[in-house]
Amino acid sequence: MRLLSSNEKNFADELAAFCRSAAVSEETARAVTGLLADVRARGDAAVAEYAARFDGSKLTPERFRVKRADLAGAMKRLSAGERRALQAAHASIVDFNRRSLPKAWEARNPHGARVGEKFDPIRRVGLYIPGGQVPLVSTVLMTATLAQLAGCPEIAAFTPTGPSGRVADGLLAALHLAGVSEVYRVGGVQAIGAMAYGTATIPAVDKVFGPGSAWVCEAKRQVFGTVGVDSLPGPSELMVIADESVRADWAAADLLAQAEHGSGREKIYLVATSPAIIAAIATEMEAQSKLISRSEKTARVLAEGFLAITVKKVEQAAEIANYVAPEHLELLVREPWVAKLTKAVTTAGAIMVGNHTATALGDFTAGPSHVLPTGRAGRFFSGLRVTDFMRRTSVVRYDRAGVRRAEPIVAAFAAMEQLDAHGRSVSIRAK
Repeated sequence: MRLLSSNEKNFADELAAFCRSAAVSEETARAVTGLLADVRARGDAAVAEYAARFDGSKLTPERFRVKRADLAGAMKRLSAGERRALQAAHASIVDFNRRSLPKAWEARNPHGARVGEKFDPIRRVGLYIPGGQVPLVSTVLMTATLAQLAGCPEIAAFTPTGPSGRVADGLLAALHLAGVSEVYRVGGVQAIGAMAYGTATIPAVDKVFGPGSAWVCEAKRQVFGTVGVDSLPGPSELMVIADESVRADWAAADLLAQAEHGSGREKIYLVATSPAIIAAIATEMEAQSKLISRSEKTARVLAEGFLAITVKKVEQAAEIANYVAPEHLELLVREPWVAKLTKAVTTAGAIMVGNHTATALGDFTAGPSHVLPTGRAGRFFSGLRVTDFMRRTSVVRYDRAGVRRAEPIVAAFAAMEQLDAHGRSVSIRAK
C-alpha cells in the first residue's frame, strides 16, 4: 500500500503517476497490433493457434462454437439455488434497464417541418465474457440482457477456455437464460480480432461489448473504427471515500473483494479524512485477507495497486475522484456529505451510497450493468446501457412552406462557408 496526503507538494504528480501505471505498455500495444493483424490475415488458423498458445485450448475451427444442447444441459446441471440466483439477478437487470429504453418521437421545428428520432437495434453484436482465472457468470447477464431488451437480432458471445475446452456451466446456463445461442469458446485478443474482422467460421459483428484484461481492452481500442466498441472496461477499480462514520470491517471487505480479481492490474483507492481511518481499515484488510481463497493474488494487487490518500476536507475527495474517474465509487460518509459528493463527482462509473451498499451488490444483482469504464475512461464513457445496443437516426421532412422559411438561413451559411451548391439546392425548392 502506498500512502499519500492531498496536501503534499507533489501530490498531483504522484496521483497522476499512479493512475498512469494502469496504462498498457508500448510493448503490449505492439504485440496486440501484431496478433490482430495475424487474425485478420489468417482467420481461423490464427485464432486456433493463439487459443492453444495463450489458453492451452487445443481447438479446431469446427469446435469453436458451443453446441446449443450444451447450453440447455448446463442449466440443468446447476443446483436449484444457483438457478434461482441467475433468475433473480436477471429480473433485477431487466427491471432497471427497461426503464431506459428510448422512444421514437416526432415534432414540428420552427420552420414547420416534421423532425424526430427513431431507434433501431444494432444488427449483430459480440459479447466478450471473461472466463480465464474466474468465470464471470454475471457479465453474461450484464451484457446479454441489455442486448435482448434492445432487440438485437444477432448476439454472439465469446469466452476463453483452458486445456479441457470446457466452458463453465454457470456461464453457459446464464447465456441460455439470456437467450443467447451463438457461443464461441474463444477469448483473448484473438476473440476481439475474430469479432472485428470475421473468419471462415465466425461472422464479424458490428459492435463489441464487455470487459476484459488489459490485452483485451487494448485490442478493443485498436479495432474501434472497424467495429464499434461499448467502452474500455479493463481490470477492476474501486475507490472508497470514508470519514469517521465508516464501518472499517465492511470497507476492508469491499477493497479486498475488488482486489480479488487478481490480474495484478487492478487499482484500489482509499480516500479518508484521517490517517486513523486508513490504519483501521488496513488492519481489517490484513486480518480478513487470511479468510479468502485468493489471498495470494489479492496480496499482489494490494502491494502494487493500492493507494491510500488522506484529505483534510471531503471536498478534496471529490476532486480526487473526478480526476481518477474510478470504475466503482463507494461513499462511506455521513449525511449531508453523501448528497454533496453524489452531486460533485461526475466521472465515476457507478456510485455506491452508504455503509450497507457493497460494490458486489452492483457486480451481481442491483440492476445497472457492471460493465463500466476503467483507466480514467470514465471522463468520457458511461457504464453500459440499453441504448448502447441501439442506433439513433434523426428523421426530417420539409414541405414547400418550410423550405421557404429556412431558405434565407441556408443561403447565409452557404455564403459564409463558400458552398454555393448547398445554397442553390435549397433555393431552387423555394421558388
